[in-house]
Amino acid sequence: MNDSVSLTGLARQMVLAELLDEKAAQQAQAQAQRNKLSLVTYLVQNKLVKSRVLAELASDQFGVSFVDLNALDKESLPKDLVTEKLVRQHRVLPLWRRGNKLFVAVSDPTNHQAITDIQFSTGMNTEAILVEDDKLGEAIDKFFDSATSGMEDLADIDLDSLDVEAVNDETEAAGDGNSADDAPVVRFVNKMLLDAIKKGSSDLHFEPYEKTYRVRFRTDGILQEIARPPIQLSPRISARLKVMAGLDISERRKPQDGRIKMRISKTKSIDFRVSTCPTLWGEKIVMRILDSASAQMGIDALGYEESQKELYMAALKQPQGMILVTGPTGSGKTVSLYTGLNILNTVDVNISTAEDPVEINLEGINQVNVNPKQGMDFTAALKAFLRQDPDIIMVGEIRDLDTASIAIKAAQTGHMVMSTLHTNSAAETLTRLRNMGVPSFNIATSVNLIIAQRLARKLCISCKKEIQIPRETLLEEGFPEDKIGTFKIYEPVGCENCNGGYKGRVGIYEVVKNTPALQRIIMEEGNSIDISIQMRKDGFNDLRTSALLKAMQGVTSLAEVNRVTKD
Repeated sequence: MNDSVSLTGLARQMVLAELLDEKAAQQAQAQAQRNKLSLVTYLVQNKLVKSRVLAELASDQFGVSFVDLNALDKESLPKDLVTEKLVRQHRVLPLWRRGNKLFVAVSDPTNHQAITDIQFSTGMNTEAILVEDDKLGEAIDKFFDSATSGMEDLADIDLDSLDVEAVNDETEAAGDGNSADDAPVVRFVNKMLLDAIKKGSSDLHFEPYEKTYRVRFRTDGILQEIARPPIQLSPRISARLKVMAGLDISERRKPQDGRIKMRISKTKSIDFRVSTCPTLWGEKIVMRILDSASAQMGIDALGYEESQKELYMAALKQPQGMILVTGPTGSGKTVSLYTGLNILNTVDVNISTAEDPVEINLEGINQVNVNPKQGMDFTAALKAFLRQDPDIIMVGEIRDLDTASIAIKAAQTGHMVMSTLHTNSAAETLTRLRNMGVPSFNIATSVNLIIAQRLARKLCISCKKEIQIPRETLLEEGFPEDKIGTFKIYEPVGCENCNGGYKGRVGIYEVVKNTPALQRIIMEEGNSIDISIQMRKDGFNDLRTSALLKAMQGVTSLAEVNRVTKD
């Protein structure tokens, strides 16, 4: 992290007001620039400074009038004066007009370009009014019936006429879908999709059995039963989902894959990845909810400890080498990779990805769906990328020696390569590459950073309860002896705001830089135990230690730590 960056006026004022120390202000300013956010928005989103405090400080320091957006009638805001594109580009909102003068809400008083552009666009004299950043974001979404209001008002959507379209290039004939076109089934399926979005679920499971049919959602990593529709609806529900995904409804004996794009408001759509599998009593269908916003929420929202974040950011700045992210399915590897790609995604670099399948669409990145049936596997995609003048390559997964060899060759010849492996720890990642047949020298000289990760459920801040645990038990669990008594441990309770005491998830990470000592052990073909011991000597926390830190910080419970990391 570059701490020598000069502070802007607003960042300097926060340091003078003792809201942030100088280093934190410099880091926030630099990270906001990387994330292409205003400093105000970055600070509020990452909860570094309260929105109200920040607005009042800016109002005093810059002489801009402050207004509480909650006190204004949102229905009376002037419409059709400024385009949605301009509003979202500059994060501003028209409030009222007096004659030829337009007053607009801003959260960043230094955003002079916004005022100039709106003045030019409307031909009106424009004056800024300072408001709280989080309230401004909500007001903009509601003003344009967009993402946030769409989520809050999903219950008001017409379940019979929800706009969906298939996104599937492989299926030539999907059938006419008439057998699925009946109102009860259409309404039920649409309701399930909308309910899953509202709950923040990641997957939906539609499961037929001999005498029952059930629907389950995976929310915060845990499957929960949601509905049991009549078993006689099983074939019609399957047909409806397959029609939506552009799949062949007449084919019930082979697995099929497709995608659905659901438009829930004028500017907000959600993608679903659909997979069907024939079972004994019908077709089981699993849908993965794909949300591009998850890759754009910034590295600070993922749960890295400060030292781990700095290691990742430093590795991203390297001109060549390999970053490997490892963990089981559903551990958040894709989001970690795409967060890094989003930071690197600037106009002066060429980024290409090969994935199976592409889960998150990002503007400015060349994404390829691998398709082995058509001869486009990971190896073929990598070979094609290397003829396309690449700077950064992302391989969805290294599965075999051919893919590993080409990826490592690319990392050694001036390219940044990012990929994943299905291993349980950073040490096992290095030995897995060697077991594939990659020479130890190539591993030692090409791998820059390894991130092993899991996802743990976060305690609900509204209802979590402190518990007393004996000192001996804490020591047995692995808490550091010198820290016992300096932290509190909480347990889940459950309330109307959460799912059984938990709400959301946070990453648990083992972030390891390839040090000279590790390189020596790799070259000597040491096993994963030898590598792991050296990683601890080099000061890198393992997954268990990182998870215990989250419990000490009150982010998650000891029970959740044990569920995620205990062998």
